[in-house]
Amino acid sequence: MSQTYIIIDTQNLFMRVRHGVKAPDTEQQLALALHIIFSSIKKVWNQFDAAHTVFCLEGRSWRKNVYAPYKANRKVAANKRSPREVEEDTIFFEVMDEFVQFVSKATNCTVLRHPEAEADDMVARWIGLHPNDTHVVISSDSDFQQLIADNVMIYNGISGLLLTKNGIFDKDGKIAKNKHGVDLAVPNPEWLLFEKCMRGDDGDNVMSAFPGVRTKKLQDAYEDRHNKGFAWNNLMLSKWTDHEGVEHRVKDDYDRNRLLIDLQQQPADLAEKFDETVRTSIVTDPRRQVGLALIKFCNRHGLVKIEKTSAEYSPCFSSVYAGTLLSSAAQDLD
Repeated sequence: MSQTYIIIDTQNLFMRVRHGVKAPDTEQQLALALHIIFSSIKKVWNQFDAAHTVFCLEGRSWRKNVYAPYKANRKVAANKRSPREVEEDTIFFEVMDEFVQFVSKATNCTVLRHPEAEADDMVARWIGLHPNDTHVVISSDSDFQQLIADNVMIYNGISGLLLTKNGIFDKDGKIAKNKHGVDLAVPNPEWLLFEKCMRGDDGDNVMSAFPGVRTKKLQDAYEDRHNKGFAWNNLMLSKWTDHEGVEHRVKDDYDRNRLLIDLQQQPADLAEKFDETVRTSIVTDPRRQVGLALIKFCNRHGLVKIEKTSAEYSPCFSSVYAGTLLSSAAQDLD
């Protein structure tokens, strides 16, 4: 029987609140981060009659081994933090670790982490191993938009928007609009992925395959992607020279970016390892008194409202995995 899974990009939620949502002090900001996580899970759980919750955690990305600049900008930014910011980040990560310990040791949720994988990788592998089920990814990371499909949706716990193949919906279930009152565009995952692989990703320090390329040229090549005719080759065989005088061929850089950005392009040997992590991370001996553990966690962190209504949240954490895994999804990678 088909299941619905809630998949949480754990660090993304914590750090987006840390850097994007204002609160009077660190303690209240932490409480807000936890509240957003709990509330997002409960909202999606109830809306989609979910069966199981999955938390995905960060490892050291394999991408750093194939492209040295990958996310190197984040280390530079981290080194520029003030002593106060370092202290606040340390507190945030300590509480996040406490939360991870709670879901890992006291609940029946699946917690996925592989030392060579990013959370994005584990999200993609879980979905790949459950092709006949429905998945709602809780994250504000635009990288996940490439995964949107008939059975995959993205819920942004910060904005409250639900991104689906049929449109973007607000917290009331209505078509979301921009500040001018115009409907937000229906996501086109394939185009979004193509455009990102071509333009690069500043946030992850991935260089553009063709700096300054016009959107019309990209669109023409995209429309010609199956035939591989003039428009496609006119783009891919173009060359440009960087500021150090090094010549680049667009297709070479595009292929590099696709490896880094396209979540279906994980190397097969790594995908097999990640799949094994999925298999071995599922709780096979259900834990009892999950509701009591939830109450204790909320009490420690001052989550008064959630503690008082813990019975409404408990099913999200106590529900045991009862699904069916593919023997392997690695062979399906392009």
